[in-house]
Formats: sequence, structure tokens, C-alpha cells
Amino acid sequence: MPRYRLTIEYDGRPYYGFQAQAALPSVQGAIEAAVKAFSGQAVRIHAAGRTDTGVHATGQVVHVDLERDWPARTVMNALNAHLTREAVSVLDAAVAPEDWHARFSARERRYLYRILNRPAPPALEAGKVWHMKKAVDAEAMHAAAQALVGLHDFTTFRDMHCQSKSPLKTLDVARVSRAGDEVHLVFEARSFLHRQVRSMTGTLLEVGVGRWAPGDVRAALEAKDRTACGPVAPADGLYLTGVGYEGEA
Repeated sequence: MPRYRLTIEYDGRPYYGFQAQAALPSVQGAIEAAVKAFSGQAVRIHAAGRTDTGVHATGQVVHVDLERDWPARTVMNALNAHLTREAVSVLDAAVAPEDWHARFSARERRYLYRILNRPAPPALEAGKVWHMKKAVDAEAMHAAAQALVGLHDFTTFRDMHCQSKSPLKTLDVARVSRAGDEVHLVFEARSFLHRQVRSMTGTLLEVGVGRWAPGDVRAALEAKDRTACGPVAPADGLYLTGVGYEGEA
């Protein structure tokens, strides 16, 4: 039974997260329906990460096992033909080794958070950025973010419903920069706690708008207390941009 690796992008707004829901639209449900429509198989796909309601992706990775040995290009085109009414697109398909797993083989996950920083609200990007009228100091946010890099107990930035066994995570990259009217936050790690990225983003923005000093972020981290976290950023501006695997650049 051949295993296919699929790279997926989606607009998270129409869905109640990635994970399949019994009676609610989900990204997983849309893809599995497309697989059944083209192949006749009722399958369960596996993803590198489960994004929350409203979170987007430009580089989600999933795998699916099919009974027939289809050319990878055929799988991609057939799925996209059955996803035309969905806000989901298959960017690439490739045959993967049978022991390769989209989630368990992943060595890195990359997220981008977009903050639109201008007086006027978004018209074309509504639901895809977090709009902030007040001037944001991206350099101060970047400086504060460096306290989060490394192996830490991220209890402060962990959602109360997180199912991870441990709050210990290693954050490899925390980068904040300005791109015109937008402030971009990039986070890279092998794995993240539930809502960790949105929690860190909301906290760092407190520094960006001058309500917190950069040192307050380190103090919040060291508190290991959820109540020390700043406001949690909305899902709108969050994107899963890529997943890294061993042996890949």
C-alpha cells in the first residue's frame, strides 16, 4: 500500500481547526472527503500538526495510504479537482517510504504570525492578519523574544487544555521583524505546546506597544504561571509555514 506525502495550504477561516469533527467542517474532513471521492477509499490522513480554528497554513504536511499505486502527480491533481469548493489546496505530492510519518518523522515546525500595523483596518486581508492601530516597536519585540529561545518550561505560554505530557520545549528561533506595514514573528521548534505561539505573540506585542518592558517577558517565562502570560493573540494572523524532516534542507 503506497504512502503519499502531501504539502497543503489552507485558509483556516471556514474550518473548526484541522482535526476532523463529527458535525463541523474541518481541514482534515475536507481532504479525506476528496480522497474518497477520487479513490473510493475511506481513509484517515495524518498531519504534521493540528492547527486550531481559524489558523492558516502555507506548508502543512500530511500523509495518506492508498490501495492503488497512483502517480504522485495524479493524486495531487485528483485531490485538487475535488477540493475546488474548499479553501484547501494540495501544493505537492510525493511517494514516501512506508515507515515515514508526517507527524512522528518531523524534526521542525515553522510558524509565522502577521500583525498589520497601520491606522486603516484590512480590507483584502481581513481574517488573515491581526490588526493593530498603535505603533509597534518590532526591534523591542525581537530583543524581548530572545529570552524565549532555548530549552525552557513554557507553562506560562501553555493553554490550560494542552494535552502535552510536559511543558518543557526547546524553541530554536524567535525572530521579529518589520515588513512595510506588517510586523512578522517567526518561531521554529521541533514541537509546540497548545497555543504557545499565540501566547508568545500576544505577550511580545505588549512590549511592542510599550505596555511591558523587554525584561518582563523573561520574568513571565520564569514565573511558570499561566496568569503571567500576556493576552493571547487571535488565530487570524497565524500560519503554519513549513515542516522540516531529517535529511532535508
